[in-house]
Amino acid sequence: MKAIILAAGYATRLYPLTKDKAKPLLEVGGRPILNHIMEKLEEVVEVDEVFIVTNEKFALSFSEWVEGYQGDKKVTVINDHTTTNANRLGAIADIQYVIDKVQIEDDLIVLAGDNLFDFSLKDFVAFFKKVKSDCITVHELNDPAELQHMGVVEVDRNHQVISFEEKPEVPKTHLAGPPFYIYQRETLPLIKQYLNEGNNPDAPGHLIPWLIKHKSVFAYRFEGLRHDIGTIESYLKVQELY
Repeated sequence: MKAIILAAGYATRLYPLTKDKAKPLLEVGGRPILNHIMEKLEEVVEVDEVFIVTNEKFALSFSEWVEGYQGDKKVTVINDHTTTNANRLGAIADIQYVIDKVQIEDDLIVLAGDNLFDFSLKDFVAFFKKVKSDCITVHELNDPAELQHMGVVEVDRNHQVISFEEKPEVPKTHLAGPPFYIYQRETLPLIKQYLNEGNNPDAPGHLIPWLIKHKSVFAYRFEGLRHDIGTIESYLKVQELY
């Protein structure tokens, strides 16, 4: 299994904090967000290489981070060569960029580089192996206003995803789908097909409603906290918690 950490955004909502620093390299609890994510990935024995996809502006910063990284996993920085928020590729296009660049032919776990979470990626991978299908994560969220800014998921009694809607005005359920995914190796060509059909290349959740029309996708339901660091307010809140 390979891992991709999405870190090619410009985080303009967090300016001035991220004007000269990539969001995954902001510190929480005395160390970069990226370290917290890698700590979770280190527990997954199936993952033999981690790719951090970033942009021209921050590629050097991530390369310097990798040089100082003390973990056991092989970590490679991939520069998508975009330079501004206006010409960014978008998260799904960045996944495809990495797949093409390094010729990934393994199962693939994809994680947002700006989310902190309590649950075990080891358990998520175990669920993926059990259901033998593509997987997303879900958790209970009872704030309708917050759900309007998330992917909202509907599942059946077998945990199969039957609908996924990005930022709905009227959420159908209380299940939020944060940006953590595992794709089977045979699914990877479908990502290219999705993009070739002219679909939205940006938020990674946009792929899911398209994908469930082509194959089964299951939802791993986790307990515990998950923090999306998208604004100054959310960053300050996480600082307090940690």
